[in-house]
Amino acid sequence: MKIDIDEISPVQRKVHVELPAETVASEFSRAYENLRRKVRIKGFRAGKAPRGVLQGIYGDEVKGQVQSQLVEESLGEVIKERGLQIVSRPEIEANDLVEGGSFSFSAVFEIKPPIEVKDYLGIEVEKVKLIVTDDQVNEALRRLQESHARLEPVENRTIAQSGDFITLDFEGSIGGKPFQGGKGENYFLEVGGGQALPQFEEAVIGLSQGMPAQIKVAYPENYSNKELAGKTVDFSVVVREIKQKVLPEVDDDFAKDHGECGSLAELRTAIQSRLENELKQIQQEELKEQIVGRLIEACSFAPPPTMVERQTRYLMERYQNRGLGQGVPESQTQPSLEETRKTLEGRALRQVQATLLIEKISQLENIEVSDKEVQERVENLSRAAGDRAKTVREAYSRPDTRDDLRAQMVFDRTLNFLLERALIKEVDAPAAKVDEQG
Repeated sequence: MKIDIDEISPVQRKVHVELPAETVASEFSRAYENLRRKVRIKGFRAGKAPRGVLQGIYGDEVKGQVQSQLVEESLGEVIKERGLQIVSRPEIEANDLVEGGSFSFSAVFEIKPPIEVKDYLGIEVEKVKLIVTDDQVNEALRRLQESHARLEPVENRTIAQSGDFITLDFEGSIGGKPFQGGKGENYFLEVGGGQALPQFEEAVIGLSQGMPAQIKVAYPENYSNKELAGKTVDFSVVVREIKQKVLPEVDDDFAKDHGECGSLAELRTAIQSRLENELKQIQQEELKEQIVGRLIEACSFAPPPTMVERQTRYLMERYQNRGLGQGVPESQTQPSLEETRKTLEGRALRQVQATLLIEKISQLENIEVSDKEVQERVENLSRAAGDRAKTVREAYSRPDTRDDLRAQMVFDRTLNFLLERALIKEVDAPAAKVDEQG
């Protein structure tokens, strides 16, 4: 086998392969022998059909199979011998395959670039000094109170007000013509809560329960749905139900019922402790982001376009799967898919650079994750999935999914390794940063 490799770019190679006639003939013989054992030809005993007969019936099919097999086996051998880390599907150009002659082809593909990482131990990062304040504890307590609020029907009033929770039916039209997504029934809406377009929420204020009404909603020029952007939509609306939020008293009983604490003071202490733990986690993640940023700054390289494109598609799918509100107009204008994709491409580029850099460091430091550790993580994920545990186990029984999990675990372990050896400098913060979710 004759091999030539051309370097098109740091991340792209073109491999030329020429196989001798003997190799081609051997593969044809093997293919016809396998075919002879599988097919039954009228007039011949099983497995006894002459090759000439088989060739007359299945010649083109066998030729295609032999070519695919020769390319796959020889290219796989080249990739393994030369240590090429392919990240894209090879583009094959093959000469005509003739039985009894030699066969040559070329393959173009992308590979992981050669990366030289230096001075990755002792990276300087800044840790912002943060503390949990009483205001943040109060806000978390308020959110806990909100989460246990009850919605009760409004009494002695049939007019919708800001802050109400209403159920309504609606149907929109433009110039008397309905449009896709413009109709809904039993739609639940917090008036003034920002769930829908502000103009729509303002228009339902003052509507009477059970009374059909007509409202007009002017859509902004930059609205994401081009069919509606800059237009005025007529909505037929009926408010079916009006409810209001009733908050529980925040006292010792509340702490016992909803905070699993003996008193309100204990609940406040528990909330502060949780916020402090969350704060530490946030700080850790910010430090890791700084480490990644420093590595990218210090080691400039262009990652394979295929890897960036693949990651961009993944981020786009996640963005689109979040789903947009249907029926009632969304609360905010959404960026176009083109704008979103451009933003996500930049994020994908950084993520791929980080992945390749951390992978290289993990190799240099011999950081690995054992099969046992992978299995333990799968079991933890399965338990956390609850009713979906079986589905999770089945997903991670596939080698590719398991390899992805192992790669993520190695990435996390390597980043923790770098953080443990980083030079951390504490700095004052202009404003507190803490997740106040209750």
